[in-house]
Amino acid sequence: MQQLHHADLDPNLIERRFDKEHNKMVARVDPGLFYVSQQDELVYTRLGSCVAACIWDPLIGVGGLNHFLLPEKKLQGEWQNIASYSCRYGNWAMEQLINGILKAGGSRSRLQAKVFGGAQIGLAMSFNVGQDNIEFVKHYLAMENIPIVSEDLGGDLPRKVLFHPQTGKALLKWLPMSNKEQVAQQENIYLSHLDTDQQSSSDIELF
Repeated sequence: MQQLHHADLDPNLIERRFDKEHNKMVARVDPGLFYVSQQDELVYTRLGSCVAACIWDPLIGVGGLNHFLLPEKKLQGEWQNIASYSCRYGNWAMEQLINGILKAGGSRSRLQAKVFGGAQIGLAMSFNVGQDNIEFVKHYLAMENIPIVSEDLGGDLPRKVLFHPQTGKALLKWLPMSNKEQVAQQENIYLSHLDTDQQSSSDIELF
């Protein structure tokens, strides 16, 4: 049984394709979305300042990934106001992912997490968004008593992550400097849309 959850209940927002290299279906999670699955498939995302939390129940093999970039209103307003709004959005992203796993039969007491992202790139550097994302996700998971069994956070390079929700295995690849501008542009486009709308292994395997 597969469970699919994302931001506004439009199935077309989650792109799925077959990956010959890994011989599995891959579901792509873009900013503002999340995905929960019990299938033998991979969940993919690409991160700059964003953070992705990979959470799963190792006993029954259900898990998922979210991708959140705490909204900034470019250079408008005070950072305190931006941070307050950001915290609410991060809360939503984490709650939706955890609730999706629980609805699929996961147990809160068994959940484990791996977290990635939070690089300082693009306009987000002006507000230190990457570091704020890192502090937020660590604090949130600690408050929920969900252990972080591995992490790759911070720095100044974007990342690609592939997560296997049944086993919790994570594949990580750092992207070259040449990809920074592209990732930063995509994040800034997402931020502008938000602004308009709202006026069980502990190892990380490189691939």
